Amino acid sequence: MRADVPARSPDPTAGQRPAPPPAALGIDFYFDFASPYGWIAAERIGAIAHRFGRRVNWRPFLLRVTVLEAMGLPPPIKTPLKGDYLLHDIGRSLRHHGLTLAPDPRLDISSLNAARAVLWALATSPESVEALVLALYRAQWSEGRDISTPATVLDVVTGLGLSRRDAADALRDEAVKAALREATSSAIGAGVFGSPTTVIDGEMFWGADRLPMVERWLESGGW
Repeated sequence: MRADVPARSPDPTAGQRPAPPPAALGIDFYFDFASPYGWIAAERIGAIAHRFGRRVNWRPFLLRVTVLEAMGLPPPIKTPLKGDYLLHDIGRSLRHHGLTLAPDPRLDISSLNAARAVLWALATSPESVEALVLALYRAQWSEGRDISTPATVLDVVTGLGLSRRDAADALRDEAVKAALREATSSAIGAGVFGSPTTVIDGEMFWGADRLPMVERWLESGGW
Protein backbone atom coordinates (compact mmCIF):
# COMPACT_ATOMS: atom_id res chain seq x y z
CA MET A 1 0.00 0.00 0.00
CA ARG A 2 1.41 3.46 -0.98
CA ALA A 3 2.28 5.88 1.74
CA ASP A 4 0.38 9.12 1.64
CA VAL A 5 2.22 11.84 -0.26
CA PRO A 6 2.15 15.18 1.56
CA ALA A 7 0.12 17.76 -0.27
CA ARG A 8 2.23 20.34 -2.09
CA SER A 9 1.96 23.84 -0.68
CA PRO A 10 0.57 26.34 -3.15
CA ASP A 11 3.11 28.60 -4.81
CA PRO A 12 2.58 32.03 -3.22
CA THR A 13 4.01 33.71 -6.32
CA ALA A 14 1.66 32.04 -8.79
CA GLY A 15 -0.20 34.53 -10.91
CA GLN A 16 1.75 37.47 -9.59
CA ARG A 17 3.35 40.11 -11.79
CA PRO A 18 7.08 39.46 -12.35
CA ALA A 19 9.40 41.38 -10.05
CA PRO A 20 10.34 44.81 -11.38
CA PRO A 21 13.83 45.39 -12.76
CA PRO A 22 16.59 46.31 -10.30
CA ALA A 23 16.14 49.71 -8.71
CA ALA A 24 19.55 50.74 -10.00
CA LEU A 25 17.78 51.46 -13.27
CA GLY A 26 16.83 55.07 -13.73
CA ILE A 27 13.68 57.05 -14.25
CA ASP A 28 13.70 58.78 -17.62
CA PHE A 29 12.38 62.31 -17.21
CA TYR A 30 11.67 64.10 -20.51
CA PHE A 31 11.08 67.83 -20.25
CA ASP A 32 11.11 71.14 -22.09
CA PHE A 33 11.64 74.44 -20.26
CA ALA A 34 8.84 75.90 -22.39
CA SER A 35 6.41 73.81 -20.34
CA PRO A 36 5.49 75.17 -16.88
CA TYR A 37 3.96 71.78 -16.15
CA GLY A 38 7.44 70.38 -16.67
CA TRP A 39 8.58 72.66 -13.85
CA ILE A 40 6.00 71.19 -11.48
CA ALA A 41 7.23 67.67 -12.16
CA ALA A 42 10.92 68.62 -12.15
CA GLU A 43 10.55 69.98 -8.61
CA ARG A 44 9.26 66.58 -7.42
CA ILE A 45 10.85 63.88 -9.55
CA GLY A 46 14.19 63.91 -7.73
CA ALA A 47 12.59 63.17 -4.36
CA ILE A 48 10.42 60.46 -5.88
CA ALA A 49 13.44 58.78 -7.44
CA HIS A 50 15.41 59.01 -4.20
CA ARG A 51 12.55 57.45 -2.24
CA PHE A 52 12.67 54.35 -4.43
CA GLY A 53 16.44 54.13 -4.78
CA ARG A 54 16.39 55.25 -8.39
CA ARG A 55 18.29 57.89 -10.30
CA VAL A 56 16.77 60.48 -12.62
CA ASN A 57 17.89 60.47 -16.23
CA TRP A 58 17.30 64.11 -17.18
CA ARG A 59 16.31 64.19 -20.85
CA PRO A 60 15.73 67.65 -22.33
CA PHE A 61 14.01 67.78 -25.71
CA LEU A 62 12.24 70.35 -27.88
CA LEU A 63 8.45 70.44 -27.72
CA ARG A 64 8.40 72.66 -30.78
CA VAL A 65 9.69 69.73 -32.82
CA THR A 66 7.35 67.11 -31.36
CA VAL A 67 4.25 69.32 -31.55
CA LEU A 68 4.78 71.24 -34.79
CA GLU A 69 6.80 68.79 -36.86
CA ALA A 70 6.08 65.29 -35.58
CA MET A 71 2.38 65.79 -34.77
CA GLY A 72 1.61 68.71 -37.08
CA LEU A 73 -0.26 70.59 -34.36
CA PRO A 74 -0.17 74.26 -33.34
CA PRO A 75 1.33 75.17 -29.95
CA PRO A 76 -1.27 74.39 -27.24
CA ILE A 77 -1.23 77.96 -25.95
CA LYS A 78 -2.26 79.15 -29.44
CA THR A 79 -5.00 76.56 -29.89
CA PRO A 80 -8.55 77.99 -29.81
CA LEU A 81 -10.40 77.26 -26.55
CA LYS A 82 -7.55 75.18 -25.16
CA GLY A 83 -5.22 78.16 -25.12
CA ASP A 84 -7.59 80.24 -22.99
CA TYR A 85 -7.93 77.37 -20.55
CA LEU A 86 -4.17 76.93 -20.28
CA LEU A 87 -3.66 80.61 -19.56
CA HIS A 88 -5.84 80.17 -16.48
CA ASP A 89 -4.71 76.69 -15.50
CA ILE A 90 -0.97 77.33 -15.51
CA GLY A 91 -1.11 79.77 -12.60
CA ARG A 92 -3.70 77.69 -10.76
CA SER A 93 -1.65 74.51 -11.09
CA LEU A 94 1.55 76.18 -9.95
CA ARG A 95 -0.19 77.66 -6.90
CA HIS A 96 -1.60 74.22 -6.09
CA HIS A 97 1.96 72.89 -5.90
CA GLY A 98 3.28 75.84 -3.91
CA LEU A 99 5.04 77.47 -6.86
CA THR A 100 4.81 81.13 -7.82
CA LEU A 101 4.29 82.31 -11.38
CA ALA A 102 6.01 85.56 -12.35
CA PRO A 103 3.76 88.47 -13.28
CA ASP A 104 3.06 88.58 -17.01
CA PRO A 105 5.29 85.59 -17.90
CA ARG A 106 6.36 85.00 -21.46
CA LEU A 107 4.70 81.75 -22.47
CA ASP A 108 6.10 81.21 -25.97
CA ILE A 109 9.82 80.78 -25.35
CA SER A 110 12.72 79.04 -27.02
CA SER A 111 14.41 76.52 -24.77
CA LEU A 112 17.34 75.86 -27.11
CA ASN A 113 20.04 77.49 -24.99
CA ALA A 114 18.75 76.12 -21.71
CA ALA A 115 18.51 72.59 -23.09
CA ARG A 116 22.03 72.82 -24.52
CA ALA A 117 23.31 73.94 -21.12
CA VAL A 118 21.73 70.88 -19.51
CA LEU A 119 23.34 68.55 -22.04
CA TRP A 120 26.69 70.23 -21.39
CA ALA A 121 26.25 69.74 -17.64
CA LEU A 122 25.26 66.10 -18.12
CA ALA A 123 28.58 65.52 -19.86
CA THR A 124 30.82 67.60 -17.59
CA SER A 125 29.15 67.96 -14.19
CA PRO A 126 26.35 65.39 -13.82
CA GLU A 127 26.04 65.97 -10.08
CA SER A 128 24.93 69.55 -10.85
CA VAL A 129 22.26 68.72 -13.41
CA GLU A 130 19.22 68.67 -11.13
CA ALA A 131 20.18 71.99 -9.56
CA LEU A 132 20.70 73.50 -13.01
CA VAL A 133 17.36 72.25 -14.33
CA LEU A 134 15.50 73.65 -11.34
CA ALA A 135 17.39 76.96 -11.40
CA LEU A 136 16.58 77.45 -15.08
CA TYR A 137 12.91 76.59 -14.56
CA ARG A 138 12.67 78.98 -11.60
CA ALA A 139 14.45 81.75 -13.50
CA GLN A 140 11.95 81.54 -16.36
CA TRP A 141 8.67 80.89 -14.62
CA SER A 142 9.05 82.35 -11.14
CA GLU A 143 11.65 85.10 -11.51
CA GLY A 144 10.48 86.43 -14.87
CA ARG A 145 13.87 86.10 -16.55
CA ASP A 146 14.18 85.12 -20.20
CA ILE A 147 16.12 81.87 -20.53
CA SER A 148 15.74 82.08 -24.29
CA THR A 149 18.84 84.30 -24.21
CA PRO A 150 22.35 82.91 -23.75
CA ALA A 151 23.13 85.67 -21.23
CA THR A 152 20.39 84.57 -18.84
CA VAL A 153 21.36 80.92 -19.14
CA LEU A 154 24.98 81.78 -18.43
CA ASP A 155 23.97 83.88 -15.42
CA VAL A 156 22.13 80.85 -14.02
CA VAL A 157 25.12 78.63 -14.71
CA THR A 158 27.44 81.09 -12.95
CA GLY A 159 25.09 81.29 -9.98
CA LEU A 160 25.58 77.57 -9.42
CA GLY A 161 29.37 77.91 -9.43
CA LEU A 162 29.81 76.30 -12.84
CA SER A 163 32.15 77.66 -15.49
CA ARG A 164 30.58 80.50 -17.45
CA ARG A 165 33.29 80.33 -20.12
CA ASP A 166 32.91 76.59 -20.66
CA ALA A 167 29.14 76.89 -20.76
CA ALA A 168 29.33 79.75 -23.27
CA ASP A 169 31.53 77.62 -25.49
CA ALA A 170 29.10 74.73 -25.17
CA LEU A 171 26.10 76.81 -26.25
CA ARG A 172 27.90 77.49 -29.54
CA ASP A 173 29.43 74.04 -29.92
CA GLU A 174 28.23 72.07 -32.93
CA ALA A 175 28.54 68.80 -31.03
CA VAL A 176 26.21 70.07 -28.29
CA LYS A 177 23.75 71.33 -30.90
CA ALA A 178 23.83 67.92 -32.56
CA ALA A 179 23.33 66.25 -29.18
CA LEU A 180 20.11 68.21 -28.65
CA ARG A 181 18.84 67.25 -32.10
CA GLU A 182 19.62 63.62 -31.29
CA ALA A 183 17.97 63.90 -27.87
CA THR A 184 14.80 65.23 -29.48
CA SER A 185 14.83 62.51 -32.14
CA SER A 186 15.35 59.88 -29.45
CA ALA A 187 12.42 61.27 -27.47
CA ILE A 188 10.18 61.04 -30.52
CA GLY A 189 11.46 57.53 -31.16
CA ALA A 190 10.48 56.61 -27.61
CA GLY A 191 6.96 57.90 -28.23
CA VAL A 192 7.37 61.08 -26.19
CA PHE A 193 5.20 63.97 -27.37
CA GLY A 194 4.70 66.22 -24.33
CA SER A 195 6.41 67.71 -21.30
CA PRO A 196 6.77 66.36 -18.74
CA THR A 197 6.92 62.68 -19.61
CA THR A 198 8.16 60.14 -17.09
CA VAL A 199 9.19 56.66 -18.19
CA ILE A 200 9.72 53.85 -15.69
CA ASP A 201 11.10 50.59 -17.09
CA GLY A 202 9.35 51.25 -20.40
CA GLU A 203 6.06 52.47 -18.88
CA MET A 204 5.21 56.02 -19.95
CA PHE A 205 3.33 58.64 -17.92
CA TRP A 206 2.56 62.03 -19.48
CA GLY A 207 1.90 65.07 -17.35
CA ALA A 208 2.73 66.38 -13.89
CA ASP A 209 -0.66 65.16 -12.71
CA ARG A 210 0.49 61.59 -13.31
CA LEU A 211 3.16 61.74 -10.60
CA PRO A 212 0.92 60.12 -7.96
CA MET A 213 0.42 57.27 -10.42
CA VAL A 214 4.19 57.16 -10.98
CA GLU A 215 4.71 56.73 -7.24
CA ARG A 216 2.12 53.98 -7.00
CA TRP A 217 3.68 52.20 -9.98
CA LEU A 218 7.06 52.28 -8.28
CA GLU A 219 5.57 51.05 -4.99
CA SER A 220 3.69 48.15 -6.52
CA GLY A 221 5.78 47.17 -9.50
CA GLY A 222 2.90 48.04 -11.82
CA TRP A 223 -0.54 46.65 -12.48
